Amino acid sequence: MRRLSIALWALAFHAALQSMFLVSGAVPVRAEGGRTEGRLDRVQRTGLLRVCIWPDYYAISFRNPYSGELQGLDVDMARAFAQDLGARVSFVESGFSNVIADLLSDRCDIGMFGIGITAARAEKIAFSRPYLSSGIYAVSSQAHPRILRWDDLDQHGMVVAVQKGTVMDDYASRALRKASIRIVSGPQEREEEVQSGRADAFLTDYPYGQRMLSVHQWAHLITPETPVQTTPYAYAVAPDDPVWLDRVNRFVDAIKRDGRLEAAAARFRLTPIVARD
Repeated sequence: MRRLSIALWALAFHAALQSMFLVSGAVPVRAEGGRTEGRLDRVQRTGLLRVCIWPDYYAISFRNPYSGELQGLDVDMARAFAQDLGARVSFVESGFSNVIADLLSDRCDIGMFGIGITAARAEKIAFSRPYLSSGIYAVSSQAHPRILRWDDLDQHGMVVAVQKGTVMDDYASRALRKASIRIVSGPQEREEEVQSGRADAFLTDYPYGQRMLSVHQWAHLITPETPVQTTPYAYAVAPDDPVWLDRVNRFVDAIKRDGRLEAAAARFRLTPIVARD
């Protein structure tokens, strides 16, 4: 009877373990040669590439509010990568504040939405070779009486909005000494803060700055006299899978070499920030 109880406990424990793996999507499978299946193995076995994106990133991974379709350079690149792998693509909504958790929890295989390489992020996830590079810009209102150039931002009484978890969030906390920093989390909260007068300006990058100029007549893009914190953008993956990272890097090298990256950048007016090294 005791042996039967132990056997039943073992079966129940095994079933619970399997259930846990199924829920997380991280079922350990043995690949050819007896090694544990990596992400490249799984993508090739399932024919599915799961790509984390931020669907509010203009010209990068943007959901068109009228058609509902995703469009942008990294939407095109994700589809190109899936095609190279012989897989179909599934887009997973994420963002800068939660992409690390999404990668580490195996919610997606790769993050493809202009993710800036920072020391803090590099401690937790792995990055491909860069494919874009952008400095920091600011957006204010054309009617603002005091903000005409970059040096006008960091002054007493100024309020500068930044989006939580972005490169601009990191920069503002270190570089702005006089202005107050307002941290927001929603995709369009930065411009709402400026429009409402609760903030004098917000910090952004080149792609989003171009969106503001194309959508809002009130927007004034402020370009620093010299580039501010130029940050390389790359694709992000979970750490400890060198085979998968190598495959991603080979894709980055290929799109630079064969012109696919340049063509997509031209379509979405991002040619000035293509990383050509």
